[in-house]
Amino acid sequence: MAMMRLRREDPRIVGSFRLHRRLGAGGMGVVYLGSDRRGQRVALKVIRPDLAEDQEFRSRFAREVSAARRIRGGCTARLVAADLEAERPWFATQYVPGPSLHDRVAEEGGLRAADVASIGAALSEGLVAVHEAGVVHRDLKPSNILLSPKGPRIIDFGIAWATGASTLTHVGTAVGSPGFLAPEQVRGAAVTPATDVFSLGATLAYAAMADSPFGHGSSEVMLYRVVHEEPHLQGVPDALAPLIRACLAKDPEERPSTLQLSMRLKEIAAREAQGLPVARPPVQRERTEERNPARPTERYTERDTRGRGSERDAEREQRGQARGASPASRPSAGPRTGGSRAPQSRPGTRPGARSTSTGRRPANPRLLRQRLFVFVVVTLVVALGIAAAQALQG
Repeated sequence: MAMMRLRREDPRIVGSFRLHRRLGAGGMGVVYLGSDRRGQRVALKVIRPDLAEDQEFRSRFAREVSAARRIRGGCTARLVAADLEAERPWFATQYVPGPSLHDRVAEEGGLRAADVASIGAALSEGLVAVHEAGVVHRDLKPSNILLSPKGPRIIDFGIAWATGASTLTHVGTAVGSPGFLAPEQVRGAAVTPATDVFSLGATLAYAAMADSPFGHGSSEVMLYRVVHEEPHLQGVPDALAPLIRACLAKDPEERPSTLQLSMRLKEIAAREAQGLPVARPPVQRERTEERNPARPTERYTERDTRGRGSERDAEREQRGQARGASPASRPSAGPRTGGSRAPQSRPGTRPGARSTSTGRRPANPRLLRQRLFVFVVVTLVVALGIAAAQALQG
């Protein structure tokens, strides 16, 4: 946060705090860097003189400070002290070192998806504590978020209000920052925790795109766009776009709760930080796993079929063997060698057309015996013929 020297008109002491620097100025007053006697540093806001004279504002301011005291959470700047009866009312909160989200984006451009999700998750968790105290911030925007070394902090509850209160200070005047106001705030309707969810969605879109989701223009133009036009989220990472769009729904009932938002953003931040891809639906993953194991089996079947002939021919041959052989003589499945079966035949039948691994047809024992018998008979006849011829010559 940029610091400036105190001006001549600035006070030097407010309450028990000594002022050192100017931290900034807003619609309600000036914010100073101060410290107490123990050295504790605070951000002290002094209300503008014209607002200090408005009794209605003083009453509202008193209720807001009372509500802010009830907030307990690590993502907010703790209220330290306040004086509601002073000539110019003031309140002091814990000083948070670090730049605002607005300044960070203005200097470095849009943030990474993991950083946006991480900041959003912490802010959502902080808003849970704010809303549990019955308070709605009503002015959540990049300049009201400080990026401290310990994480983001929500500051400036100057216009915070109790849940269900109207957002109009006067007729036709909305409280808040155009471009980050929720539609119900523009209309003057009651504010709810969903109001802050809309503002957080616009803030996260700004952090991702380095631009407002409703563009630029006069206050009237910006307010009209918030109520009647859809946000422009080109440039928002795909992992965040659907969730941010839900936060920017015109109907408060359609926006996620701060708790749902916190849980979802934590999940996105974890996945983006690890560089994990978008998870596939379980059904699709199961179907893919069912398809993949079948592929090796199909390839194996094709190789096996090429080695031993088609499955249809093998089954036909097995059925033929089963009909012609007794249970004792039926062939049994033997081990496969080189992708082919061992030669099998039934006695008294003609050898099949299949070849062995050597390429020769299997021998038939009965045929061998017949051929041997013929060979012996012929040999004997020839031998007897030769002997008879020799006898006649002698």
